[in-house]
Amino acid sequence: MSKIDTKYLGIDLASPIIVASCGLTKSIDKIKEFESNGAGAVVLKSLFEEEIRNEVSNLVKYSGQFPYPETEDYIREYVSDKSTQDYLELIKKAKSNVNIPVIASINCVTNQEWTSYAKEIELAGADALELNIFILPTSKHQTAEEIENMYVKIVTSVAKQVKIPIAVKITQHLTNPIHTAFSLELSGAKGIVMFNRMYKPNIDINNLRTTAGDIFSSPAELQEVIRWIALTYGEIQADICATTGIQNGESALKAMLSGAKAVAISSILYKKGAQVIKDINETIDTWMKDKNFQNTKDFIGKLSYKNIDNPAAFERVQFMKFFSGIE
Repeated sequence: MSKIDTKYLGIDLASPIIVASCGLTKSIDKIKEFESNGAGAVVLKSLFEEEIRNEVSNLVKYSGQFPYPETEDYIREYVSDKSTQDYLELIKKAKSNVNIPVIASINCVTNQEWTSYAKEIELAGADALELNIFILPTSKHQTAEEIENMYVKIVTSVAKQVKIPIAVKITQHLTNPIHTAFSLELSGAKGIVMFNRMYKPNIDINNLRTTAGDIFSSPAELQEVIRWIALTYGEIQADICATTGIQNGESALKAMLSGAKAVAISSILYKKGAQVIKDINETIDTWMKDKNFQNTKDFIGKLSYKNIDNPAAFERVQFMKFFSGIE
């Protein structure tokens, strides 16, 4: 009989399907529902570094001048504490209500004083910490190396604070995601999540204003995910988790065959509900039995760049060579 369990970040998961950080994972009732439908773990809704800093800045701005410098310091500390305390309570409640691993999440853009919160998150009982990092280049003077070094500094700062495993959710819009993943591993990351899905802007040409683009991921987005997972697998020791574009059991299997030890989903949960987790698990289990795989480790990475006969399938520079059939 096949087993769909896996090990991610050194943590045993009954299923490779993880509920990604999203609005749904701030609800204890939803988290319990995900567990009852077979989720292997849940990533709590992110604590946003920018949200805390903006809240502080707005409060300071609209409060006017302070008679004492200590007053502004107090406001900053109070707002930060309030935001983090609410998050710590969410971690504690989740841990007391479910048996699956609970992974905390911080959406961050700097390595400033917020990194000290990581220790509090660990003390609250989180099994692991996911750092969702996307630094958007907005200046012609900012180099790719400078941006990628900021990722390393963030992970290095957090790794000094905690003993729980750290996963880093990165973007595919990096000069070399493989090198960045390796650098993050050296900085203390135990897992790399490929990839975070940034806010997508759109333009309303009739009303001449910017609007939000597609909120949910689409199946087509999976293709780039499996390309980079396949290329990265074997180049790093850190575990890889796939996310973005995963809509069903078939796409989860593609991600695992390319090298992902776990698969994180969210968009499809909004569309179809928690039942989809059970459906994906059943698809994986049935497929494994059909292929005579006893464990997920028997096929994870089986179709990665290093393990396939024709690695050109993952190389964009070999596009014409691949499709022309020329060896």
